[in-house]
Amino acid sequence: MKQAVFTVEILLVLLVVAGFFSCSKKISYTEMIAKGDFQEARKLIKQDLSMNDYLSPNLRQHLEMLLVKMDRIEKDFTLTESEVIEYVKKYYPELTNQDLRRWEKEHSLEYKIIDGEKRYFNYAQYNLFRLDSSLKAIKQKLDKERGEGKKAKEFPLDEHISSIIREVEKTGNNYVKPVKMKIKQSLTVKENMVPEGRIIRCWIPFPREIENRQTDIQILATEPADYRLADNSNLQRTIYFEKPSNGTETTEFFVEYTFMSRGVYVSIDPEKVVPVKNKKELLPYIKERRPHIEFSDTLRELSKSIVGNEKNPYLIARKLYAWVDTNITWASAREYSTFFNIPKYVIENRHGDCGMQTLTFMTLCRLNGIPCKWQSGWEFQPPDDSMHDWGEIYFEPYGWVPMDVTYGMRKTGDEQLKWFYLSGMDSYRLIFNDDYSRCFSPEKKFVRSETIDSQRGEAEWDEGNLYFDQWRWNLEWELLE
Repeated sequence: MKQAVFTVEILLVLLVVAGFFSCSKKISYTEMIAKGDFQEARKLIKQDLSMNDYLSPNLRQHLEMLLVKMDRIEKDFTLTESEVIEYVKKYYPELTNQDLRRWEKEHSLEYKIIDGEKRYFNYAQYNLFRLDSSLKAIKQKLDKERGEGKKAKEFPLDEHISSIIREVEKTGNNYVKPVKMKIKQSLTVKENMVPEGRIIRCWIPFPREIENRQTDIQILATEPADYRLADNSNLQRTIYFEKPSNGTETTEFFVEYTFMSRGVYVSIDPEKVVPVKNKKELLPYIKERRPHIEFSDTLRELSKSIVGNEKNPYLIARKLYAWVDTNITWASAREYSTFFNIPKYVIENRHGDCGMQTLTFMTLCRLNGIPCKWQSGWEFQPPDDSMHDWGEIYFEPYGWVPMDVTYGMRKTGDEQLKWFYLSGMDSYRLIFNDDYSRCFSPEKKFVRSETIDSQRGEAEWDEGNLYFDQWRWNLEWELLE
């Protein structure tokens, strides 16, 4: 999506010149939203939007997005303190108010004050038992005693990636261990969301053909039968449908296909890695890309403390990778469209989900002149699956190699296995995106529900976007070989 980012100063100059604000009335909507003054921010933004003759299309889009952002933040923060307490006491019955305040101060229990009302993040109670080490141990012990949280036999991931390393070394081929899968992904608009007969426009993520790595994509069935498949050049690829709403009944869209995925591994010799020089095609991947990839003073200071005097690009990447893996705990995250700057949030709170960890690592790498880019889709560890974000990193003279900072350093004394996910990838991935926040084909008319990633799908009709609470998504999969 082409969404302009305006500084507060530019916004104020435009409004003051237009004669609608006195010089003393300096208002930062971003600050107001951060402080939770939603009611006042909404009132003032709507006043600005009423000035049709003075707002450029880009400025109008920016202000409208701020209204959308507040609506979505409110949807992500709905828990009351009593609901949080009820869950926590299942594991920690001696809970006190002092405990709550301490966890809030430590950023282990996420909340916002919105228009004077305290609201907790919808997954704050679960994240608390991930972010506080003592609570995590208590929960693990009690879950084990109660027989809860038991999994089916875990997928032997380290065994799988070890076999990738061995086969690459044996064959000299970097792409090995092919896996064929069948996927059915659906998007179902709920009843009474769109009047009967009105056209719903739907985008479902679709895999990109990637030489040697993701190939042999064949569509088996779709609903409806007519569709528009985005060209493979689209870095966030989709398959597009249109269909009349069923009104009081659900309206379903789906695509079913097969594809082949291969594991990847490139053995990196640090002594051969040199800084990237004079490669114009790599410049976009070492630059800032605001609002989320920004070389702030905070990030610069953090980078210096991690990297020290190291000059070798691969060894710098290792240090940054290890820091994120060690210091940024995985936790459920609110919708990405509600953030102003994701790595800033991650550094301040010391936690985030896979995409947030990835954006933070990418920013630190780019700050150090190491090309880095986004990749995302789904991960599979049969029988488990999940939406997931990771990326690619460039080392001269090896070129682009996969990386996954969320999978992190493997717990082993084998150095190849330990650092596998800094230059390798398992076979069980479904890749939809080779970048973030890129336009769909055809483009959406209204702002996307997910403004960065594309894994669940998107839908709209001629009167607006359909947000995640207005439809359901599902992904079914089957291993064929």
